[in-house]
Amino acid sequence: MSFPPHPGQPPRPASRFRRARRWWIAAAVVLGLGLIAWPVLQYTGLLSHKGDPVSFGDDKAGPARQAEAPKQVDEAPETLMPTGPAADLREESRLEDGTVIAKTTLHGAKSGFTGKVWVWAPKQYKDPQYRKSGFPVLVALPGGPGASGNYWIGANLKLQSSIAKWSQEGKAQPFIVVMPVLNPGTDKKEDYHDGSDIPGRPKMGTWLAEDVPDFVRANFRTLKSRDGWAFMGSSSGGFAGLKNVLQHPDKFKAVIASGPDIVPDSPHWKGHEAERQANNPQKLAQQLIDTKGPDVYLAFQYGTAEHPITINGVNGFIGTYGNKGPVHTHLTKIPGGVHNAETYVRGLGTGPMEWISKNMQGPTPHP
Repeated sequence: MSFPPHPGQPPRPASRFRRARRWWIAAAVVLGLGLIAWPVLQYTGLLSHKGDPVSFGDDKAGPARQAEAPKQVDEAPETLMPTGPAADLREESRLEDGTVIAKTTLHGAKSGFTGKVWVWAPKQYKDPQYRKSGFPVLVALPGGPGASGNYWIGANLKLQSSIAKWSQEGKAQPFIVVMPVLNPGTDKKEDYHDGSDIPGRPKMGTWLAEDVPDFVRANFRTLKSRDGWAFMGSSSGGFAGLKNVLQHPDKFKAVIASGPDIVPDSPHWKGHEAERQANNPQKLAQQLIDTKGPDVYLAFQYGTAEHPITINGVNGFIGTYGNKGPVHTHLTKIPGGVHNAETYVRGLGTGPMEWISKNMQGPTPHP
């Protein structure tokens, strides 16, 4: 119960207490709403760092590195330090472990083709014990045209987070994952180039085998040996990875080809049959067997519910060329799997990634 003040006495300060209490209640409400809204804003990208310059730990980030010589470190003998010039890498997205997928536009000096490239490095890359060591590289190629994007950057597929997990479990190398566009031009179904140099067309074979690796060597600590270089891909990307490993066994050691085409079938080969056969994995595998090396490791996988053309093509290739001389093959059949990337990521952890990793070189810790 309250009493009125005596005549002439100023009002009691109770109102100040009520005002303070209302202020604290309002602050608590705002804080609560903020805690709820924060993950929503992060999810929608409103509080993301998308577009910010990215450094993967070898030097300063962004265009400021362009004219600088690469930072010199007393590296291990097997390591190639970044050669420069540095690309303008910008954040595309961020994983839960804090690692970043970055994007740049690459002007291919050897192919003449200009396209987007996304790249990710695992947490081990910035671990002080590996600061002198190079890391293995996995070039991940999408299926379909893949002219405007590369679906392996998608958070729903969890390729990068899966590799991070598998590398901690000893089931995979801690790969640098590089995700270039696969084709020039449009995303029309019929406008694909088989990851090859088709006469009169953009040199997509040179783009994948020369320009993309040169970009990686310019910006990351890599391994000098081909034992640190591999492809993976699905469908048409699986074909391109398979073909490039067989065509350039001096540069790449392994591939994971998921639901791949086995023969080149781009409509742009019309009138260029000799060149088409020179990019045929069947012909290339036989040449490698005939010349006795070097060894390559070809991991295939397909879903058991895929089209018979895909299943029969892979089975036929393995039956004819598999585990003969330098051509080593491994097959994973994914129960109930269909022809899509979700199926193939599920299969990767059941054998293919571990198999190629065991046959590749990884980073070496140094004091």
